[in-house]
Amino acid sequence: MKKIHFLFIVCFLLFGGIAQAQVTFEAKVSKKKLGLNERLRVDFEMNQDGDNFNPPDFEGFRVVGGPNQAISNSYFNGKRSYSKTYSYFLSPLQKGNATIGQATIEIAGQTYKTSPITVSVGNAVTISNDGSNAEYLANENVHLVAEISNSSPYLSEAITVTYKLYVSHDVSITSNWREVSSPKYADFWSQNINNQGNYKIYDGKYQGEDYRFVILRSTVLYPQKSGELEIEPLTLDIPVDVRSNKRDIFGRQRMVRVNKTVSAGSRTITVKPLPVQGKPDDFTGAVGDFQFQVLSNRTTLDANESLELTTKISGKGNLKLFDLPSLKLPSALEVYTPERDNQVTVQSDGMRGNITEKYTVVPQFKGNYPVRPITFSYFNPKTERYETLSSEEIFINVENGPVANTTPAENTTAIATDNLEDAQFEFIKLDANLEPIATVPFFKSTLFWSLMGGPMLLIPLCIVAGRKRRERLADVAGNRLRKADRLAKKYLREAKKNMNDRVVFYESLERAFHNYLKAKLTIETSDFSKEKISALLEEKQVQPQVISEFILVLKSCEYARYTPTSQVAMQQDYEKAARIISTIDKQIK
Repeated sequence: MKKIHFLFIVCFLLFGGIAQAQVTFEAKVSKKKLGLNERLRVDFEMNQDGDNFNPPDFEGFRVVGGPNQAISNSYFNGKRSYSKTYSYFLSPLQKGNATIGQATIEIAGQTYKTSPITVSVGNAVTISNDGSNAEYLANENVHLVAEISNSSPYLSEAITVTYKLYVSHDVSITSNWREVSSPKYADFWSQNINNQGNYKIYDGKYQGEDYRFVILRSTVLYPQKSGELEIEPLTLDIPVDVRSNKRDIFGRQRMVRVNKTVSAGSRTITVKPLPVQGKPDDFTGAVGDFQFQVLSNRTTLDANESLELTTKISGKGNLKLFDLPSLKLPSALEVYTPERDNQVTVQSDGMRGNITEKYTVVPQFKGNYPVRPITFSYFNPKTERYETLSSEEIFINVENGPVANTTPAENTTAIATDNLEDAQFEFIKLDANLEPIATVPFFKSTLFWSLMGGPMLLIPLCIVAGRKRRERLADVAGNRLRKADRLAKKYLREAKKNMNDRVVFYESLERAFHNYLKAKLTIETSDFSKEKISALLEEKQVQPQVISEFILVLKSCEYARYTPTSQVAMQQDYEKAARIISTIDKQIK
């Protein structure tokens, strides 16, 4: 009897220890029924610490917060209680039933999965406006506005879109907002004026009430076609701290944090075409207020020396979007392809600075050469008229050198005034000192045997080269790897050239990703969300880890344009982008 009692105690202790060591990993949601305008909290909770946590893809939802991590570790009556939780805040994208998939975690070398959870999304619910509802307070006290400097510009006239975030004194926010969707400027030349995250707080008014506001960004736009053009909205997800009815032990009101999605709304710009009446024949699309000059660094020189002629346009307007007028020079002046230099800055009211084209000119003959005046025409939106500027005539005096032996044509050759008859044979060598060439028989000469034996020596080399070529063609994996590397360098070439300019670099990097997917998938990926791009790559059997890295770099391009970063980080992003494109090209089917 004592033996049975002892076995019972041993079994009880053994099974109690196993039960105590049992691992739990489960998903919990704040609600299983919600409205289209409500948020859902999802907690992934475990009772032991683990590694390599992988959340589900949250299909049908947009992640507006998280992951937030919380750890609880306590002891009660000598027993340890441990809990670790990953929390996400989700916003539904459409009505209907949506399933939150499985999350995975590795604990003690074993992989554990949560069970899928299905939630029901219904119509948008009415938010209570009793003044104590946190959602209502956040909705009424935070606003995003897009201010347009001119909603009816001329074609290629600069306008500025300024995005301002207004926050009342009743709530507070941090700078940890997330950009949900960026505005698209179809049919506009655009340039962002980035404040690099140094947001200054201003006092202002919104609908007659006192507010604080920050300028998130300003974008300069130049419309490229006339008619009604739409600017898609900027949308942000912002954590807002709102006072609640609860108080702490000191009697102060507690703050409740809610996530609010704000949008600037789409804006329509009515672009007026440039007038046809009075348009000059030499008009090339310049719009603004400009000055025009043609300059020479020297006007007196000798033949075969060089000088520089510079055409320069300065002022304010669409300086990067038109061509400079070309010089018309006499044919006796040798002219090289001009070098273009842009000294242009983009400010809040448009482009300012100057653009130049430098021509290297080398005269061939002695004489006087006129550089006739040339004209430059532009449209001034302030006066609503075309204006034409003319350069001054320049004379180039070539003092020493050969004299042209043909009659110059009008406006194209020099006026030669020296003694042509005395100088026309000056450069002919009369004493040639010619010597006879020894005659060597070709047959059996060194050249003869070289030409005979050379092809025979090339045969082994051709055989070896052919064998190497066949081996290379048979190396399917190697060929695919080399092709993928070439493809990555091709699409990232522009980004590598602009590594000294952070904004242009990340714009080029993002454009390279979209151009690559456009070429591989034959779609316009710029119109697709990141979730849709992930689904398309998954259909092409690209590994999930590679897809995640691709989306992360794509997001990094969007964030890095408005946040400071180092040259080392840019180089790392470039190398990572090249590796990801190469990897996707090897896996895509």
